[in-house]
Amino acid sequence: MVEEENKEIAAAPLTPRQEMLLGLIVRENVRVATPIASRALVEQYHLSISSATVRNEMARLEELGYLSQPHTSAGRVPTEDGFRYFVERLMEEQTLPPAEQRTIAHQFYQARNHIEEWMPLAASVLASRTQGAALVTAPIAISAIYRHLELLSTYGQTVLLVLVLEGGTVRQQMLVASELINQGILSEIADRFNQLCNGLTADEIKRSVPLLTPLEADFMQVILSLMAENRDITGDTLYQHGISQLLMQPEFADAEDRSTRLVRVLEEQSLLQAVIADALSPSVGIGAVRILIGGEGRWNALSACSVILTRYGIANYVTGALGVVGPIRMAYGRTVSVLRFVSGILSDLAYETYRPALQEIPPDED
Repeated sequence: MVEEENKEIAAAPLTPRQEMLLGLIVRENVRVATPIASRALVEQYHLSISSATVRNEMARLEELGYLSQPHTSAGRVPTEDGFRYFVERLMEEQTLPPAEQRTIAHQFYQARNHIEEWMPLAASVLASRTQGAALVTAPIAISAIYRHLELLSTYGQTVLLVLVLEGGTVRQQMLVASELINQGILSEIADRFNQLCNGLTADEIKRSVPLLTPLEADFMQVILSLMAENRDITGDTLYQHGISQLLMQPEFADAEDRSTRLVRVLEEQSLLQAVIADALSPSVGIGAVRILIGGEGRWNALSACSVILTRYGIANYVTGALGVVGPIRMAYGRTVSVLRFVSGILSDLAYETYRPALQEIPPDED
């Protein structure tokens, strides 16, 4: 019953003045990392209302669940609900200064032809610009896309099938043929498949590849099986940067247990990959931002953190994820702006890199 009453109170609308004060308290708490007193708020922002009025409004915000008071004589700090209200209704996304945009863009321009450098560079840029721990995944094809095939005679009747998918993923399969097949025949089959299937998904291959010989059909069945398996691959590597600077934040620097738990979370890539996959479902568009505050009641290991995530890449073709992990008291507007800017740069680079393949893909039939 108490929980239900608290939910009803937290859902109560705020007056314009309460919203203004909550926004100021959040911004000031982000800046100084300490409880905010009414008098300091009046003096810092030259408010036209008295500190007594501010105290009354802060008390009401505390009743509503948006503020808390660590000690009786201390000021107040935003709660998770307070930060969530700020993010959903009060946050103003910042525009990065032109000089900062040019600096970041120049760093990626130097790496534009080296896709393997994008992810560590993005992680480094995000961490340095947000003071959080950055998370970056490599671009992965939404659906497995055929790029190249090699069929190699190894020994006896054994054939090594090497399938290269869009994005550089390589799948291999050892096969035992019913009879000895010379390398010339294997190369002819691989060349024919490469001409017919380049740039196609498994479904497109099934629809458009003409009648195959029994031997070709056997190889094609393996290829389609490998492409189907690739749909479950979300990227084996999660690039990270900035863990040490995150641990210097007051929330973690003075709490050994909390910092130890955070390090374990950041080192446990499977958990972070699960969070990313859950938050950035296929329906989340490129550049769209998801903000998880305090684990959102689902990810207990992230209860002391906020995670901001977005996608980059080419919609419905190849995408990766960008994220920043920080304390709940983090500069949300600034972090969102940095993430969106880096997402835009990586999306442009992805388009330039994959444009030839995109041009080769036939348009969908009505």
